[in-house]
Amino acid sequence: MNKIDTTALVMMLIIGAIAGYLAGILVGHPKWGLIGSIVAGIIGGVVGGWLLNAARININLGHPIANSIATGAIGAVVVIVLARILG
Repeated sequence: MNKIDTTALVMMLIIGAIAGYLAGILVGHPKWGLIGSIVAGIIGGVVGGWLLNAARININLGHPIANSIATGAIGAVVVIVLARILG
């Protein structure tokens, strides 16, 4: 089993938090708080990556972190909207 790099874990949490926050601005903040926004952003990163890949859309904002935030925000919007529909 490999050790998770601490820096990578912190960056994933920060990017997830920013992506979740941006998604909350776009569709209204979920009632889950900061932890919920981070979770929505992290799950959104996976969902957004899958959706953009399936649609053959490549986001290039000039920096990999900006690309990750945008992808995570797109996916987090989908995650939050689906959570509202299903919940």
